[in-house]
Amino acid sequence: MKLSKESIDPKVFDLYDQYVHNRVSRKDFIQKLSLYAVGGLTVPTLMSFLMPNYADTLQISEDDPRITSKDISYDSPKGGGQISGLLCLPKDLNNNVGAVVVVHENRGLNPYVRDVARRVAVAGFIALAPDALSPLGGYPGNDDEGRTMQAKRDRFEMLEDFIAAADFLRQQDLCNGKVGVVGFCFGGWVSNIMAARVSNLNAAVPFYGGQAPLEEVSSINAPLQLHYAEEDPRVNAGWAAYEQALRAAGKSYEMYLYPGTNHGFHNDSTPRYDKEAARLAWERTLSFFNKHLRG
Repeated sequence: MKLSKESIDPKVFDLYDQYVHNRVSRKDFIQKLSLYAVGGLTVPTLMSFLMPNYADTLQISEDDPRITSKDISYDSPKGGGQISGLLCLPKDLNNNVGAVVVVHENRGLNPYVRDVARRVAVAGFIALAPDALSPLGGYPGNDDEGRTMQAKRDRFEMLEDFIAAADFLRQQDLCNGKVGVVGFCFGGWVSNIMAARVSNLNAAVPFYGGQAPLEEVSSINAPLQLHYAEEDPRVNAGWAAYEQALRAAGKSYEMYLYPGTNHGFHNDSTPRYDKEAARLAWERTLSFFNKHLRG
């Protein structure tokens, strides 16, 4: 039986969202998923459909001739100490360019986020995608274990790892001094907080991420471009108050809500992916970076 996003009860994606954000255990997830194993569907079939497929969804190959990529490490004295990450640069740079910190979800630096870093470099920016699981040995090769590992780290200590990544990029010879951040889910929260806590950040693009504390909105200096999924009540619940605070403080922001999409719609390795919304959101992201990180 061939499954599609449209053939699945939307509640399955809500359940999956609870699972990937550690709100239900794997045992409870499987038990609840069995309620939707009807009409010839089995739990293993549903599980297989929902889990990420990295092998067939990467958009930019590791040896793409347009970029140079390498794994590096940098110091994060206020965070996890020594942090590893994927550094990607456009090939044959003749001029200094802007740089972007690419922040992963709640499971470490998986193949999807490494691919996003390569996409940023193809677009003409320096990209660094850190792995917040570095102090625990790094991304373990699968998302389930990655989530378990990331839950063992303090989120504000991990935040410091990404702030340190911005400092690292700004010091690179080929960087023009302008640094932005883009992040997804947990990385969206990091992007919002970095906008408030990194005074010289030049642009922040959170995808379906938790908002910065309202009391910190006045400290935001970086322009924001925020992307939200329509069917994402958990994250969207904080938007109205956040927008009110941004307006009251006179902050520069753009918000886009993508109709009919689920949390994680940009991640093309899972069935929550929405091709058209992801394409449009990424075009907007690159346009935003071109506006704020060039020159």
